[in-house]
Amino acid sequence: MFSKTEKIALKPSKNRWVLSESALTRYITFSILYAAQGIPEGITFFAIPAWLAMNGKSPSYIASYVAVIGIPWSFKILIAPIMDRFTFLPMGRKRPWVILGQMGLIISFLSIGFVNNPLNNLQGLMIAGFCISFFGAFQDVATDGMAVDLVPSKQQARANGLMWGTKIIGTSASLAIGTSLLNSIGFHKTINSLAIVVFLIMLVPIYCRERPGEKWMPWSLGEASKATKSIQLSNWKTIFKNLSKVVILPSSLILSISSFIIGIMYGLIDTLLPIFTVQELGWTNTKFSQVFSVMTILGGLLGMFVGGAMVDFFGKLKMMSLYLIFLAILIIGFGLFPSLWHHKAMIYGFILSYYTGYTFLCISIFATAMHLCWKTVAATQFTLYMALSNMGRASGSGLLGPLKNNLSWEQVFFVTALAPLMMLFMIRYINFLKHKKSIKAFVKISPVKLDSN
Repeated sequence: MFSKTEKIALKPSKNRWVLSESALTRYITFSILYAAQGIPEGITFFAIPAWLAMNGKSPSYIASYVAVIGIPWSFKILIAPIMDRFTFLPMGRKRPWVILGQMGLIISFLSIGFVNNPLNNLQGLMIAGFCISFFGAFQDVATDGMAVDLVPSKQQARANGLMWGTKIIGTSASLAIGTSLLNSIGFHKTINSLAIVVFLIMLVPIYCRERPGEKWMPWSLGEASKATKSIQLSNWKTIFKNLSKVVILPSSLILSISSFIIGIMYGLIDTLLPIFTVQELGWTNTKFSQVFSVMTILGGLLGMFVGGAMVDFFGKLKMMSLYLIFLAILIIGFGLFPSLWHHKAMIYGFILSYYTGYTFLCISIFATAMHLCWKTVAATQFTLYMALSNMGRASGSGLLGPLKNNLSWEQVFFVTALAPLMMLFMIRYINFLKHKKSIKAFVKISPVKLDSN
């Protein structure tokens, strides 16, 4: 399962709680942080929409809620340059931001529990969900930036498999447990219970350090490492100059546009599933949460232990192409056979197949994005790709209402399948070798400033 090099890196060392020194610590830490993002996402993006659908709210009503709470994930591109420019280096380049983001996520998650009459208070749900998404995006930017800084190129696919898999598991577990709690102890107590779990996860980035000799906390002993000092940019001009150089490279532009397009697919499927299963197939929100959770957890586990390894073995672009073909065929095939929608095997198989393919696709996209990043502006560049994907996701969520008002469910699925087909055509023109040569031409002063991927 692990290569010889990784097995050596996984062995305990005297700096086992230092991320730069231990592959095992990196895998565990980043996986746990991604699981923390999945907990509020499972409630806000899946449990609440299914709960609203169960209580008779229209697709347009639910889609508008999902579209609004998805907007802050597009703000990531505004947050990332700040994180690249400012930090407290004695605690690491991104770790202070991770801790701050986790604190904000806890506070904002608790805030949704104070929404009065949430079932009939769309504005209140939107505002609270917006805040949760903002800090979720905040923490995501910091975590991704830290991963790009610290995860070696050969471990990126494996790390992304574990990270994305644990996020899927966190989302699914949150959905299943949250739905059960919503139906048994009520909205407010459910939110408070899950917020405790998010709080406990914050202890992980507090305990670990990025590099040897750094401070655990501002008042602890320690100092900034030479490695962080060498790649930290000190002014806005340099950040945006370097970013503009790398994002206009052909491969970077292709991935940027493709990320937006595939995000539309994410948003459409994620938003339509709770509405489709509850209002079209007659499921309860409890049944939806149980089926969705089991199927997506299976997909997440496959992503963790198979997805990353496949990308490592066969290559990022080759596997991405296969995943896109698979998803397009799956979505079109599901839309072609509406007479089979009420058969359990059909809908269970679709959800399992889609979210397994979705997880595998995300792993390959993330690994590709990391490979294209230039370390001096890695957080901002990586976040640009992810922000565009989230813009697409919010757009897809918002499109569901108009599409469903004018098209049948079959036609909605056919429209959704256009996204993976378009991305499949575009990624044929991504060239890692030419991209890396272009980055090498940018920096000739110090090899430390170069992307080591």
